[in-house]
Amino acid sequence: MPSEISPRAPELIPAPPGQGEAQEQGWLVPLMVLVVGTFMSVLDTSIVNVAVPKIQIELNAAPDDVEWMVTGFTLVLGMVVPLSGWLGDRLGASRLYILSMVGFALASALCGLAWDLTSMIIFRVLQAIPGGILPVVSMTMLFRLVPPAKLGAAMGIFGLGVVVAPAIGPVLGGWLVEYSDWRLIFFINVPIGLVGVVAALAVFPKVRPTSWPKFDLWGFVTIAYGLAAILLALTEGQSWGWTGYRILILLISGTLSLALFVVIELEVDHPLINMRIFASRTYNTTLVLVGVAMTAMFSMMYFGPQFLQVVQGLQPLDAGLVMTPGAAVLLVLMPLTGRLTDVLGPRYPATVGLALMGYGAYRLASLTPDTPRPEFVWGTVIIYFGAGLAMMPIMSAGVAVLPPSLTSSGTGMNNVIQRAASSIAVAVLGSLGATASAQLMNDRLGLLDTGGQALPEVSAMSGDGAAGMMGLYQATQMSVQVQTYNNGYFITAILCAAGTLLALTLPSGKADPNAPKVHVEM
Repeated sequence: MPSEISPRAPELIPAPPGQGEAQEQGWLVPLMVLVVGTFMSVLDTSIVNVAVPKIQIELNAAPDDVEWMVTGFTLVLGMVVPLSGWLGDRLGASRLYILSMVGFALASALCGLAWDLTSMIIFRVLQAIPGGILPVVSMTMLFRLVPPAKLGAAMGIFGLGVVVAPAIGPVLGGWLVEYSDWRLIFFINVPIGLVGVVAALAVFPKVRPTSWPKFDLWGFVTIAYGLAAILLALTEGQSWGWTGYRILILLISGTLSLALFVVIELEVDHPLINMRIFASRTYNTTLVLVGVAMTAMFSMMYFGPQFLQVVQGLQPLDAGLVMTPGAAVLLVLMPLTGRLTDVLGPRYPATVGLALMGYGAYRLASLTPDTPRPEFVWGTVIIYFGAGLAMMPIMSAGVAVLPPSLTSSGTGMNNVIQRAASSIAVAVLGSLGATASAQLMNDRLGLLDTGGQALPEVSAMSGDGAAGMMGLYQATQMSVQVQTYNNGYFITAILCAAGTLLALTLPSGKADPNAPKVHVEM
């Protein structure tokens, strides 16, 4: 596929004798090693959420304080992702991957040993540093190792770490919390990390970097503050008040900081993220579509377990098991989608996938407290099936049009959008749900004053006295809660419908098997 950019010729390092053929033929084993690191880091973003109530009790923490265990992790992830490209150029991608695996395993062990909430928050922040780097450096290495004709199949396998991990996180976390010890959520990363390090040392190329790019300090400061400020505002908006001075200051200053980052990156000789990636219309389109798909995925992960636990009264493990069929669909579908993309190109899998995600969300937008379990499962399966079709074709289509010199910047920005979209989806949809819930509750409780003509249930339950009225109140509260989830799903369905139309502009057709594979420093 020809690039839409006319870049300066990148400084390339010739492949050692025989390494080119090895990369063309032997990319599967290194790819599986990359999946291990990505899976471990992405899994940790969702598995911990299930354990938060248990951690709160054992560490004797207040609900508002324990949220910083998740919020701090998310903020640091957003800050460190843009740094990954420069670190890869400075240390070499292989070495950076290994160091990140070691760092993540060690930080996970510290989290498991945390003795109070303060230590837990500090260790989670430390864990987020390698956790944010791993997915970026993994995808950068993927595009350097895999020949263009096999890129779709490779992305399908790589997607097992990116998409499947968040889907199975609640199940694994629920099982560990309910039947074992919540500390195992962190300790389990230690043996996985050690195995990944040994495998990486065995299969990754040992090429040292030959250039030492200057660190773009002000670029890092501006994008790190901008992302952190906006994510913090969106996360705490409901608690602090959307019109409060703290939220407004964070949003305005964060936006200005990101604008300043763009200006800086256009002027410096060694930008943290090369703005030339945005010269590609296809790449820009895929960034929007990645944001839509991640919003749909994480709204499913956010509202689904809440509906099952809060409304239908399931335990965490049982709620996770209800979500398991969708995760199983992803596990089977992702590798097949990659091969399909190699044949058809990204347009049709992405379009059909987003359409299915929208349809699944639309089905779930009509939930009631008495919705049969199979109906809920079908809705989640359809969403996950669509995600399995759409996610990897979209991501591979964007980075594939960039020249090798821009791969690190392209994958870095892709991961920034993923992190931001998932955080914004949970924060904004959760906040909209809470606000709508309060309004709906006030409206419906106001009807109680009008008597039995407006609410016949009042007359039916009035003979039971206070107990009857309490039952009516609880039923009303449950109905309102479900309506807020439905509103979130309906918004998601609209976003996916718009994304479906946009996906039609992606390229189609089989990748050129004769496209030259450029060997660059790993």
